[in-house]
Amino acid sequence: MNKNKNKLVLTGGHAATTAVAVVEEIKAQGRDWKLYWIGVKNAIEGKKIVTLESEVLPRLGVSFLPLTTGRIQRRFTLWTIPSILKIPIGFLESLYYLLKIKPKAVLSFGGFASFPVVFNAKLLRIPVIIHEQTSAAGRANLASAGFATKIALARSESKKYFKGFDFVVTGNPVMKRIRRITPLGKPKDPPVVFITGGSRGSQSINLAVEEILRSLLTKYKVIHQTGGLDYLKFSAIKQKLPQALRNNYEVFVRVNPLEIDSVYSRSSIIISRAGANTVSEIMVVGRPAILIPLPISYLDEQTKNAQIAKDLGVARVIPQGKLTPKKLMEAIEDVVSDMPEILKRIKGKESPDIEAAKKIVDLIGSFMK
Repeated sequence: MNKNKNKLVLTGGHAATTAVAVVEEIKAQGRDWKLYWIGVKNAIEGKKIVTLESEVLPRLGVSFLPLTTGRIQRRFTLWTIPSILKIPIGFLESLYYLLKIKPKAVLSFGGFASFPVVFNAKLLRIPVIIHEQTSAAGRANLASAGFATKIALARSESKKYFKGFDFVVTGNPVMKRIRRITPLGKPKDPPVVFITGGSRGSQSINLAVEEILRSLLTKYKVIHQTGGLDYLKFSAIKQKLPQALRNNYEVFVRVNPLEIDSVYSRSSIIISRAGANTVSEIMVVGRPAILIPLPISYLDEQTKNAQIAKDLGVARVIPQGKLTPKKLMEAIEDVVSDMPEILKRIKGKESPDIEAAKKIVDLIGSFMK
């Protein structure tokens, strides 16, 4: 496993874009490190939908090592017991990988897949850096904190969850191609609405969009990232549309992180969940957004993430309990009519995440000597 280079293990449950940003910065700085990702290959238990990490990171020269591990699910399903039974396998596999690689350090982005790796790294006395992307704290990162050498926080709001631990606030790494996007100078005509529920999609958002889709397409262009569960349904809906409306509608399972900058560049408005990475990207590109936080997110982290974007002036927030097709349509039309004022308000405001990737890589470098 390439004995001549310093080796860094990356791990996490759902942090593809953050990991890509860090990997890009490692390469930009000319760090001569051999990179590995230890993580799960399937995004959803029981579904053959692969994770973005397994698809994207190998293209950047990162060796992907599949981890067979499970999680404790929020609700009981057919896959709950099989998932729990896989947890011990994850501990054994991650121990094997670490013993074989012998990395100088481990960088964890949280998520259920990261905990076995962090636990075994501590056991093997390998320095562990944890990065917390949210404005609160993830379950896995809270469980892993005691095994960490250093904790990097995206937001100062997270400090209260990690009292007594060695932490530093770095921001949330955003890919270079996104940081280079030019701010909107004036509204596009017609406006382009980008709808996303994150890499796995959001069925609640999709349900609201389904009822207003024809109305949207008569006024706007729509780019819709549905996620794997709803893609076939919306593809079928598109085929039944009149040609003029069909031309205004692009539908994807998900957008490749290495191509997301082109989607953001074309977008006028973004409708999304309020995952930490998506919110960071929205703040960097400066596109007006309508955020619908996932209400069951741990410690209500998505509402806290959304509030930061709202405070920056870039987002409006609709709680999921108040989301209806009519409410969503009204919010879109309000943003379109207020677009000149919104763009004026956010002009010149800088995201707190611009230098985050550099700060993270510099921090890793202190453990790689």
